[in-house]
Amino acid sequence: MTELKNYGVYKNVICEKEDHILIITINRPQVLNCIDPQTNLELAEVWKKFDMDDEAYVAIITGAGNRAFCTGADLKNWHPFIEEQKVNFARKNAYQGPGFGGLTRGIQIFKPIIAAINGMCYAGGLEIALAADIRICSEDAKFGVLNRRWNVGLGDGGTQRLWRVVGLGRAMELILTGKEIDAQEAYRIGLVNEIVPKDKVLERAKELARTICSFPQGSIRTDKEALIRGIGTPLEEGLRIESMLFWNLLLNHDFYEGPKAFSEKRKPKFTNESEKVKEVIKHK
Repeated sequence: MTELKNYGVYKNVICEKEDHILIITINRPQVLNCIDPQTNLELAEVWKKFDMDDEAYVAIITGAGNRAFCTGADLKNWHPFIEEQKVNFARKNAYQGPGFGGLTRGIQIFKPIIAAINGMCYAGGLEIALAADIRICSEDAKFGVLNRRWNVGLGDGGTQRLWRVVGLGRAMELILTGKEIDAQEAYRIGLVNEIVPKDKVLERAKELARTICSFPQGSIRTDKEALIRGIGTPLEEGLRIESMLFWNLLLNHDFYEGPKAFSEKRKPKFTNESEKVKEVIKHK
């Protein structure tokens, strides 16, 4: 596993690739991996490159050191930055991003993302974790909307994703009380998918990523996209979205290779090409 020069060399973010897995590490352990404006911009650039990288199938986001995944925004540096912005900054940021950690808003990635939560996961760090698809945490992990104590709201998905993951009642309790919960409670309410020993978080995340990488990627991405785009829509509309994305696979080699290999009792040879259905109805 080596650092990737084509992703750029960053001050506060480390990018490494292991086969088709991109490992993104927030590298500010001295401040519990809280994110300042510079780190935010670096992460935004990394996520865009991951989305465009044909050789990267799955991303893992984690924090450096063994104490924290991410403890949210670096309040000492964010407030001066916000005060310096122009009046239209808030509106532009809301519609275009980048969201916190470069992932929570203003970008749509339909490749799988795993959060390897190695310790404290608070405020904006929780929002980053919620933006991932699968969350693996260490046995000593802690979660909470601790920004409640400083009159800092949830501006990057906490009010929108948390209730979708744990349910309205649990989400409201966490948001309004600012209570801290441990790994076992997080697992009990469905906030995390697995709890593993403290030194096994990244290893387990990579194990899951390798499993996902072993599958053809076309249907994984269309299924994730259908699920995400279907949230909040009536069932009929969700089914339409699902069907359209399913049919997008029809001109893809892998759509035919899987069933053909099954019939011929051989191992399939997938290409993982991303070709979509071409326009077949021309304007008259």
